[in-house]
Amino acid sequence: MELILRDGRLPNGESIDIGLDHGSICALEPHLAASAAAEITLGGKLVSPPFVESHIHLDSALTVGQPRWNQSGTLFEGIEIWRDRKQSLTLDDVKARAIATLKLQAQQGVLFVRSHADVSEANLIALKALLEVRDIVKDWITVQVVAFPQDGLYGSPGNLELMEEALKLGADAVGGIPHYEMTREDGVESVHHIFELAQRYDRLIDIHCDEIDDDQSRFLEVVAACAVRSGLGSRTTASHTTAFASYNNAYAFKLMGLLARSQINFIANPLINITLQGRTDTYPKRRGVTRVKELWQQGLNVSLGHDCVQDPWYSLGSGNMLDVASMAVHVCQMTGQAEIAACFDMITTNGAKTLALGESYGLAVGKPANLIVLDADSPYDAIRRRATVTHVFSHGKLLVQTKPPEVKWE
Repeated sequence: MELILRDGRLPNGESIDIGLDHGSICALEPHLAASAAAEITLGGKLVSPPFVESHIHLDSALTVGQPRWNQSGTLFEGIEIWRDRKQSLTLDDVKARAIATLKLQAQQGVLFVRSHADVSEANLIALKALLEVRDIVKDWITVQVVAFPQDGLYGSPGNLELMEEALKLGADAVGGIPHYEMTREDGVESVHHIFELAQRYDRLIDIHCDEIDDDQSRFLEVVAACAVRSGLGSRTTASHTTAFASYNNAYAFKLMGLLARSQINFIANPLINITLQGRTDTYPKRRGVTRVKELWQQGLNVSLGHDCVQDPWYSLGSGNMLDVASMAVHVCQMTGQAEIAACFDMITTNGAKTLALGESYGLAVGKPANLIVLDADSPYDAIRRRATVTHVFSHGKLLVQTKPPEVKWE
């Protein structure tokens, strides 16, 4: 073996030694009776599969204040600011910011990322840049790129052709934003067209769905129905679905049955959803986060995303997925032991399912040696303290090592 990690602790509390060799996990035993060229003693620290960033916009990351700040804090002002900013995009600009953001994420344990790329501009610079980045960083982090029509599939002439061109260029998934189309009819048609494209090009689906407080924005049912009819449920993701928090319970309970039947994936972005939604409310003010706990209780796959890191929609953001999980614990009122553990799953194993990573993810013999070590003894402890990720291993190699802060009383 090239390396043995001694005295680690799995998320289920089990003590473990882990052997790594030729980029794979070759041994997982409580007390590994073997030797290696190098050993690291972890002292009972938590060992986990890497964090999965299920939803981010790398093309707009690190652009906060350019050309102006979002003073209202609303989704729609953010879209207007981005419409201005993206007129000056260049390949080098997008690539530099995207790679800087990926490094920020990787040093905090993220090794799998799904990013949306705006494909509403004729030159497709954002998409082309992220496809290049996907290749540049592939040896240390895995990036999926979603072709995302920020202005709607039918928002401008030529957007349908731009989406198809994006898929021909190699986008991993088809995106959409039906609630932002000019009419409900356009929104419904856009969902149907997204499924047609996904089938034609054999791609995943990830739709910005009902990211609004309007309780009459009900494109989630359209997505679920298309998933049932096409059989693409496990390959389909509904992101945000914040309007679900505003639906009356009679409709919501009816809808939940259809969602269970469809088996689609959900992504909540609690940091951003709690910030952008409810802006037109006085009091009581809505949280604006989808029904995460209820979806989880129904056995549906829910993962979490950061969504934005210092961009027109969110001026904050550090790329730390433990911040995201902590916000979910609080906003979704998931404070029971099993619920906190579920929020940790939402930034690890559930995210892997959303991204359809399959056998390339997880802690098991024969899998790629992608794993992280946290200065914590359990997922609960990691979320509570936003524990430092001390070691990040990518394909069996130590990618990043970080020392936890020291406190010294004088």
